[in-house]
This record gives sequence, structure tokens and C-alpha cells, in this order.
Amino acid sequence: MSTPTDALQRLRRVHEDAVLSALRSAGGLSRAQLTERTGLSRTTMFAIVSGLLERGVVIETEGSAAEPRGRGRPAALVTLNPDAGLLLGLDLGRNRVRLAVANAAHQVVATASADLPEEAGPEEEAESAVRLVRAVAAERGLNLAALEAIGLGLVGVVDEHLPPVPVGGERSAVVPARYLPLARRLGEEFGVRLAVDNNARLAALAEATWGVARPVRDMVYVRWSVGVGGGFLAGGRLMRGAHGAGGELGHVCLDPEGPPCHCGSRGCLEGHIGGRGLLERCAARGVRLPALDALVAAAQDRVPAVCEVVASAAADLGRVLADTVTQLDPALVVVGGELAGLGSLVLDPIRDAIADRSLPRSSREIAVVPADLGVNASAMGAIALLLHEEPSIPAHLRPDVP
Repeated sequence: MSTPTDALQRLRRVHEDAVLSALRSAGGLSRAQLTERTGLSRTTMFAIVSGLLERGVVIETEGSAAEPRGRGRPAALVTLNPDAGLLLGLDLGRNRVRLAVANAAHQVVATASADLPEEAGPEEEAESAVRLVRAVAAERGLNLAALEAIGLGLVGVVDEHLPPVPVGGERSAVVPARYLPLARRLGEEFGVRLAVDNNARLAALAEATWGVARPVRDMVYVRWSVGVGGGFLAGGRLMRGAHGAGGELGHVCLDPEGPPCHCGSRGCLEGHIGGRGLLERCAARGVRLPALDALVAAAQDRVPAVCEVVASAAADLGRVLADTVTQLDPALVVVGGELAGLGSLVLDPIRDAIADRSLPRSSREIAVVPADLGVNASAMGAIALLLHEEPSIPAHLRPDVP
């Protein structure tokens, strides 16, 4: 049962989050400006800022002389402390690991990537991820002793009902069995909290946090790449589903009699329009390409057979999205991944399919747009997961944590 002390702590946290949110969006602000932006009283503001200063979450700097204050020295500015902690986001894709690093002000200060060996096992993936983090920290002068948490994006279903994995820190992460060695290795190496989710869902969360979907609360995201994944936001919240499979657009069945899929079903969308499927369809038309990057380049060069394959696949994706749009009624459909970079060649067939097959009234109000954040979206989304999963103040600095 909640106590009066619990209620006061929750209220204080709400006030602290309001102050931190204002500072993230505006940079340094005086106490008077913070009072105006948050609507808090001067007394409450003084207490909140004093507590944040004491715990090192914010710092004070000398104000600009241009700031009107009458006579005397300029008002001191309160800013987020960029040295108070680091958050890491890792995206373990099918053939590459990507990293994003954010400081305590929630600014992304570094991104990097490294190839994974063909058919890499979890131990090799873990070592590649650790080497990448260490190399970027050394290159950029980042203090890993200030590391607060790691967000991890994984391919496939991330089921919240699996047994927790002890990976160090104050909480345990829940990961598919295939990734247990990776999670344990990261926990042993860095000893911090690990939060885990599907990497396509994390890309959706990144677009909602920093990208094209910031203005909306209801969104359908699809990442079209080597695989096909997705993520849905409803009322501003990421939809994971009862079994961690929310957003798995790539495993919608197009043909029950189609080829078997690694998920155990047959005729899935991913097998039809994913990277391998597109390469096979191009080869059947006499255009043999070594990899998805080469296919995208050929489409950009307007090779006729490749463009026809891509446009047909985009129409197939659009038909699946049309059903999704009818059920979820989003404000926005965001298309990410390498294929989204082909612009109208991909987006127009998707728009046409949604217009033809979804509810007429809703289709006129739903924009289909390319994603903003590019190849680093899932790694950035892993950081966004840490920000959404926990209060804005690091746990060891919160007043309610002993």
C-alpha cells in the first residue's frame, strides 16, 4: 500500500522530471526561466534545483551578460551535467554491431559500428561489442567508470516472460537463450544495468524520441533491410505484446503454401521481400547482385529489373501495412532501413496500397514518410529504452533509492 512518504517521493520525481525535461529541450536556464517553463512555485523550484545540484545531476554556470536581470551580475544558469554519467546503446544486427553513446544530458556524443564475422556465434558477438565500446571510449576520451546502463537491441522475439539473466547492476535483463552469453559478457565487463528489446522496436522508439515521429503518439514503424521488422506506438507507449512479439511485421503470412521461414511458419513477408528474397528475385531476372547494398545501389542507378523487383516488393509491404493501419489507426507510418533510402520508388507503392486497402477515411489522414535516423536508429533506440524504462535521474542519485 502506498504511504504519504511514497506519494511525496513520486511528486518530487515528477517535479524533477519537469525540470530536467526543460533543461534537455532548452539548454541552460535560470531559476526564473525554469519557474516560468515548468509552472512550479519559486519555493518548490529552489528545493528541486538544490537537490539536483547536491547529487551532481545539474551544474550551475555563469549566465550570459545578454540576459536581462537589471543591475548586478547576470543570473546563474542551471544546466545538465554532461559528466555525471554515460548511457550506451548497442544494436546487434545480423552482420554488424552498432553503438551509440549518450551523456547525462541525453545528448548522443558518439556513434560507431563494426562488422560481425559471417555466422558469428554469441561469444564472437559479445567480444565484438566489448571491443567496439572500448575502442570508442579510448578514441573519444569517454570515462567508462561513469557508465550508468547499457541498452541492447536484438534480432527476434524478446519475451518478457523468460527467466531473468543475472548480468550485474541493480536489475536483471530478460533475453532469448541464444543471447545469454552476450548478456553475461556485457554484465561481467561493465557491471551495469542492462535493458533489452527487439532492435526494430527500438528503432521505432528512437524515431519517436528524436526523429520524424516526435510530434505524434500513435505510429507504425517498419524497418526494411536484410530482415523485415517493425514497432508500434499507441498513446505514446511502445507495444511489446503479451509474448514480446509486438511489431513482427516480417512474419505476417503472405502465402500459407509458401517456402518455410526460420520462425516456423511458411510464406512470411520477410522471406518474400527481405534482403535474400530480393536478391533471389533479381537473379531470376538476370541481375545477380552480391548483397543488399549492391541492390540498393542498382535501384538508385535505376536498373530496370531491380526497380521492378523493389517496387513490387514495396506494394506487398504496403498491403500488409494497410491491414495494420486499419487495425491500429496511427497518425504516421514511418519506413526505415536501407530500402527506405530509395524514396518514391518504395514509398509510393506503399502509399497506394494503404490508400486502396485501408479504411478510406483514415487513409487520407495517415502520412507515409521515411525515417530520420538512418542506420544508427536501433542503437539510439536502445538509449531511448533506458530513458523510458527508468526515471530521468540515474537510480543511485534518486532520493528514494538507499
